[in-house]
Amino acid sequence: MTIEEILGGIIGGMTGSTLVLVLIALFILLCILLGVRIVPQSEQHVVERFGRLRSVLGPGINFIVPFLDRVRHKVSILERQLPTQSQDAITSDNVLVKVDTSVFYRILQPEKTVYRIRDVDGAIITTVAGIVRAQIGKMELDEVQSNRAELISTIAASVEDAVDSWGIEVTRAEILDVNLDQATREAMLQQLNAERERRAAVTTAEGDKRAVELQADAELYAAEQSAKARRIEADAEAYATGVVARAIQENGLAAAQYQVALKQVEALSEVAKGDGKQTVILPSSAIDAFGEAFNLLKGKA
Repeated sequence: MTIEEILGGIIGGMTGSTLVLVLIALFILLCILLGVRIVPQSEQHVVERFGRLRSVLGPGINFIVPFLDRVRHKVSILERQLPTQSQDAITSDNVLVKVDTSVFYRILQPEKTVYRIRDVDGAIITTVAGIVRAQIGKMELDEVQSNRAELISTIAASVEDAVDSWGIEVTRAEILDVNLDQATREAMLQQLNAERERRAAVTTAEGDKRAVELQADAELYAAEQSAKARRIEADAEAYATGVVARAIQENGLAAAQYQVALKQVEALSEVAKGDGKQTVILPSSAIDAFGEAFNLLKGKA
């Protein structure tokens, strides 16, 4: 027995009122199925009524009018990454560079995205390419290489302003690489080598200058120490002279004669030291010196 025969038997066995109730129940069930919409957390649904925007359904359970409202677009609100794109740009110093960029975005207002732009990915790619060329055209090559973070921030802000009317938020824009042609690379390499040689020469010159300065400081220090030593010797001699002068002033000429005689005796003692084979010749004044020293010692005693 087929399904049609079974249904025909069931319907045939029903009365007119029972059939109406069954049809009403089926109609209510269908309305419930068409009127209840469960939206996932990662999506938003755009609802139209007779071809016009009616509402945007958020995550969770939503209700619409059956047969009048229709879910026309199911839009993912997850963050998206556009494919990596390469754009040719010319810097302000006429250097051709190829810039690899990547953009991340997400849809915040699906009703704007589906009704104001047909190909959102292509539109963003085109917008980014134009902004990258415009911004790099204002900068020299060295600035592009050294101020990449600032350039990325400027590009991200410009892209965000451009796509604001599309209900899109640009979460991140990245410059992955800046490529140069072979001739420019060779010229930059030569410039880099020249700069390294210049820095090495400057470092060597500074080292030589520092060595000369240290040598001069060492010689100056040695001269200062030598001058201090001579000054100390002079002070010592002046002090000794002062002591002798005070002794002469206090003790008279006898003290001076005593010192002279004593020095003569000490000198003769040194001459007399030896192995006993040498001949010592004493001047006649030496005997007098011994006598004077002895008399002076007696006088002091």
